[in-house]
Amino acid sequence: MKYNELKNSKKFFLIAGPCVVENKDVIFKTCDTLKRITSSLKIPFVFKSSYVKANRTSVKSFSSIGVDKALKILSEAKKEFDVPILTDIHSEIEASIAAEVADILQIPAFLCRQTDLLQSAAYTGKIINIKKGQFMSPEDMKYSAEKISSCGNKQILLTERGASFGYNNLVVDMRSLVIMKKFGYPVVFDATHSVQMPSAVQGVSGGNPEFIAPLARAAVAVGVDGLFIETHPNPSKALSDGSNMLNLNVMKNLLVSLLKINSSVKKKLN
Repeated sequence: MKYNELKNSKKFFLIAGPCVVENKDVIFKTCDTLKRITSSLKIPFVFKSSYVKANRTSVKSFSSIGVDKALKILSEAKKEFDVPILTDIHSEIEASIAAEVADILQIPAFLCRQTDLLQSAAYTGKIINIKKGQFMSPEDMKYSAEKISSCGNKQILLTERGASFGYNNLVVDMRSLVIMKKFGYPVVFDATHSVQMPSAVQGVSGGNPEFIAPLARAAVAVGVDGLFIETHPNPSKALSDGSNMLNLNVMKNLLVSLLKINSSVKKKLN
């Protein structure tokens, strides 16, 4: 996956997949389905799944099947379906480990100001997706991006995932998509974490998945470059973030509707 393929795409690109690597069957089924859908719709596609979730609310929540095992499954999916891979990293040492498999390294929202982490990711030469912290203004993302670019890596994506005011809820300010676009990097909208309700259910995050589609439509109408959508064949059985993931069965219909909006917006801009 080349950065310019994302930056200069006439359509929005899609980053999608299960929240975390649960097993090979879920990864392969989801990746196969998404590859078929995006190929038929000619949407640039990046497969996403985390090999470990280091920021779960409760110590009792599922975190990983094991780093080596999870990365091996992602590597196999990358080869089998010929797709670029995005995964999260949480520490400086993880950057080089994940970079052996991933084409895009993602900095989680809670860690988006961690200078050493950002620069370790930058030095891998991979594309870096920085998620905007729930506690940050869009203007402040300029400085997180500068920590990457100062290392000579200008392959940066900026992702909006909602702002938190406490009380187990997130609010999306669509102005942030326009503001971050001014920094010169592709802007992504995370349509699934934006409907999350952090720690709302006794130490487990809840969510309002019925708002995924309307928020995604709004972001495409604003002119976002990419969409981030976590999806699963059976969200109710997912081991992480099931309450705010999109059911894989409805992905195609959503993307078709979003392409119509994208086409209309692009025509008016031109």
